[in-house]
Amino acid sequence: MKDPEEKLYQDVKYEIKDLKTVLLVGAYFQTRDLEICREHLDELEDLASTYGFETVGKISCPLKKIDAKAYLGSGKIKELVELAKELSADVIIFDDEISPNQQKNLETAFKKPFIDRTELIIEVFAKRAETNEAKIQIELAKSRYQFPRLKRLWTHLSRQRTGGKGYLKGEGEKQIEIDRRLLRKKISGLQNEIKEVHKHRMMQRKARLRSGIPTFAIIGYTNVGKSTLLNALTSADVLVEDKLFATLDTTARKFSLPNHQKILLIDTVGFVRKLPHTLVEAFKSTLEEALYTDILIHLVDVNHKMAVEHAEATYDVLRELKAEKRPIITVLNKIDLVENEAIVSQFRIKYPKTVAISAETHEGFDQLLELMQAEVQKLRMITHLRIPQEHYALVTELMQDGKVLETEYEGNDILLKVEIPTHLEYKVAQFIDENPPE
Repeated sequence: MKDPEEKLYQDVKYEIKDLKTVLLVGAYFQTRDLEICREHLDELEDLASTYGFETVGKISCPLKKIDAKAYLGSGKIKELVELAKELSADVIIFDDEISPNQQKNLETAFKKPFIDRTELIIEVFAKRAETNEAKIQIELAKSRYQFPRLKRLWTHLSRQRTGGKGYLKGEGEKQIEIDRRLLRKKISGLQNEIKEVHKHRMMQRKARLRSGIPTFAIIGYTNVGKSTLLNALTSADVLVEDKLFATLDTTARKFSLPNHQKILLIDTVGFVRKLPHTLVEAFKSTLEEALYTDILIHLVDVNHKMAVEHAEATYDVLRELKAEKRPIITVLNKIDLVENEAIVSQFRIKYPKTVAISAETHEGFDQLLELMQAEVQKLRMITHLRIPQEHYALVTELMQDGKVLETEYEGNDILLKVEIPTHLEYKVAQFIDENPPE
């Protein structure tokens, strides 16, 4: 039976789903950053559109410093309040993260909901989530984001309750304390569910490692064509939609390279500039596909005007996951649409192992597949080993995870010529035979 307090917790929560029109606001500090601010607002408009909002205005605000109380200065706020009224905007969205106190003060000034980029991204993820795993991850991210903002979400903060079933005796608790307790309970429950998801994923990864099939994870900024590439290579029939975060769930497909080497291709959730830390944490079990694969295919929409920044945003997330040192192939998608070849040269200089393709027309696929084959070859090494009989467990492991090419016995030692994954090199280092038999 549900706690009667919990129903109240659900009923009065502030929702943005009934809001339709939005005014987008960005800020910049130097004149040279104005164009970048406008480009960021264009992306914010795409995010808003993906959620279902209609943008009625976009404005870039010059700032000398960030106001601690409301981020924006009082004069600019008055100007924006009038603009929001004039445009009949239901909600104002700010293209940066603001503190709970700043958010509260801005909503007081506008007398309208005022949300930041982080909250919008979380809401977009929530709307696009389809699987139970994605829904749990999003709910955890939302709960963590809401916790310090509870005062904004409730209209009955000073109410106290006494007596009765489900109510507290004596003076009772302030409603804000009840709300916090319920949200802590909810977060704890969701964290336990995420742990179970993580265990399941670890079992899947172990099974893949035992299979010995090299794995590639396709990563990149949202809407760069990851699902299109997966479909083009494997006929996977994965959803392809011209929207940000069209899919939040990983898809894995087997594929054979031209040399008949079997591999596994994994399509991952798209990254985005300033991906909220709460989402990185919640989606860690999914994003870690980039960490537990052999090779990363970093896909970049090279035709996008912000391609360089998108690539850097992807590396920001990889660094947060400590996965930036994995072998990476940089794949420049939509090369058939590029007019300025200088951007391609810029990427080739900055990122080694770069290949240009078109996932739509298959241009450049031969070069991509050759590079993938070369990277797979680097994952394995051939070595001669001299292993004492008492370490036979290691021999068994090498037979499972590698390929035994030759076997001989000499006294108490087993002499092996093996081909093994490079990640096992540290295990055999002490048994390498410097003078193998001819």
